Amino acid sequence: FQMAAAGNWCLIESDPGVFTEMIKGFGVKGIEVEELLALDPSFYGEMEPIHGLIFLFKWKEDVAHPSGTPQPNGCFFTQQVISNACATQALVNIILNIEGAEQKHIELGKTLTEFKEFCGEFDPSSRGLCLSNSEEIRTVHNSFSRQQLFELDIKGGKEEENYHFVGYLPVGGKIFELDGLQEHPHVVGEVTEGVNWMDTVTPVIQQRIQRYSDGEIHFNLMAVVGDKKEKCLRRLEEIANSGMETEDVAAEVCELQQMISDHEEKTKKHQMENIRRRHNYLPLIVDILRVLAKEEKLVPLVEQAIEKQEKKRKTREESEKSKAKV
Repeated sequence: FQMAAAGNWCLIESDPGVFTEMIKGFGVKGIEVEELLALDPSFYGEMEPIHGLIFLFKWKEDVAHPSGTPQPNGCFFTQQVISNACATQALVNIILNIEGAEQKHIELGKTLTEFKEFCGEFDPSSRGLCLSNSEEIRTVHNSFSRQQLFELDIKGGKEEENYHFVGYLPVGGKIFELDGLQEHPHVVGEVTEGVNWMDTVTPVIQQRIQRYSDGEIHFNLMAVVGDKKEKCLRRLEEIANSGMETEDVAAEVCELQQMISDHEEKTKKHQMENIRRRHNYLPLIVDILRVLAKEEKLVPLVEQAIEKQEKKRKTREESEKSKAKV
């Protein structure tokens, strides 16, 4: 386990393709991340097993207080001690707490295994320092940074909005909210026999969303789930070993093969999107601007763009005035 200076951590886009590739970058096998578009059993039931949730929201101090009650020693918890590390911190907290029957299908890999062994007896803040100083973990995280030729410092501009990641998962019969900005994990519910833990945590997340004003906040919810392709391959192996050759079995085999094909296509799509995220488009943009300027087309295009923006601004102001009168 290599330690280095904390260094800088880049901002990471809240996207399942990014988080899934981060998981692979850590050397973890058997899990992936899916976007959860609805907190509805008919929707998330198809994603089982769901090991944990990653909830992204715009952080506001007056409404960012945690849910539930603190429980210091309930699970493995890493506190966030450096800016922009909350995405990786939330993901690592979930991965290192996965338990249950599906755990046998998951390999932590060398990086996270050594990290957990090294700081397992530390307090949450010290674990956070270890995570921040982990050369391997930070390298994977920062592999999603966008390269830039220059930085713009616009004075008087709108204050930057801060977004934060929080994790939810079942551990030891309890459901925890893992917020790296808090000192301890918080218990938000109990795991009841015969009841899906997702049914219990759904109201907790909905209540958290309701703390914010309507239309003011953007949220994103992702689920850490079992690797769907590996799950299908295991089922195909079970069918092959059973020796059963009925029409129902043949239909299931076709369905499983199609699911594997769909998963492979989705993986390719995520990989292409991640390549685009990492690519530095600024040299191309600068060259295009140079060509437009040389052909004396740049200034007219800028003037047209300013004119369009001014029209949009006036239309928006008139619309707001009309709503105010109503």
